[in-house]
Amino acid sequence: MSGKQVFIFGAGYSGKAFARANRGAATIAGTTRSEEKFEALRQAGIVPLLFDGKLTNEIGDALEKTTHLVVSVGPEEAGDPVLNATRQAIAGMPALEWIGYLSTVGVYGDHGGAWVDETAACRPVSKRSVMRVEAEQAWEKLGREIDWPVAILRLSGIYGPGRNALVNLENGTARRLVKPDQVFNRIHCDDISGALWHLISGNRGGIFNVTDDEPAPPQDVVAYAAHLMSVEPPPGIPFDTAQLSPMARSFYGENKRVANAAIKAAGYRFRFPDYRSAFDHMWASGDWGGGEARSPMKR
Repeated sequence: MSGKQVFIFGAGYSGKAFARANRGAATIAGTTRSEEKFEALRQAGIVPLLFDGKLTNEIGDALEKTTHLVVSVGPEEAGDPVLNATRQAIAGMPALEWIGYLSTVGVYGDHGGAWVDETAACRPVSKRSVMRVEAEQAWEKLGREIDWPVAILRLSGIYGPGRNALVNLENGTARRLVKPDQVFNRIHCDDISGALWHLISGNRGGIFNVTDDEPAPPQDVVAYAAHLMSVEPPPGIPFDTAQLSPMARSFYGENKRVANAAIKAAGYRFRFPDYRSAFDHMWASGDWGGGEARSPMKR
């Protein structure tokens, strides 16, 4: 990655994991909406910049040197906030070689539990997923206009250290919602960063489902985490009677099994192809929670 200058719009959970996986040869800058998060970005190896929807001189200067642009900012009613603020600047970036846009498998909508791949029709259900489809198309259009590859990474449910069922069991927020035949894919943050670095290494464009091999019922994931911790899993709660926010309930309105053959065909090999291998690693290494991990869990 020697000489690569990476810029991340929206350096949050996945962006920090990506930066921590840097082998030291790339320079990485990234944005946040709050100066209070600057130190966390620095600790991850990111030069922090503020972005609140406006192109600043500092961002403009950084884009002038950027070779690889990663966009991890969600769309809004008015469109993609990064494109709205910086489209002209991005189109004129002299060193740019590649753009990566972090999207979601939510763009596929509901397929009744059937398998979908990158050729499947996008029929988003929620407003946020409709906006994602529009944002994907806008980034692809820009890529065609400036003749640089754009990689769309459609991510499933993101988990990793500090964001997983082990943490939820420890802090008492884990629930086992049971909806017959419901499955979800998921993806460990290390595989998001791994896929990004792999695509960057070859400047590969296209659409890629970045998701694990095993769509599974969410209650099974919590039960497996409880098994590792040697604690009783929480009781199953029927979905129909569960108290859920409208957003949480909307996630269960989409049921599909997402295939990942395209990213594998591009040469990427998953570090954690299923949730069990990831949880085994996090638990054995102690790298699962915010704060000190302990085994077994303290009540």
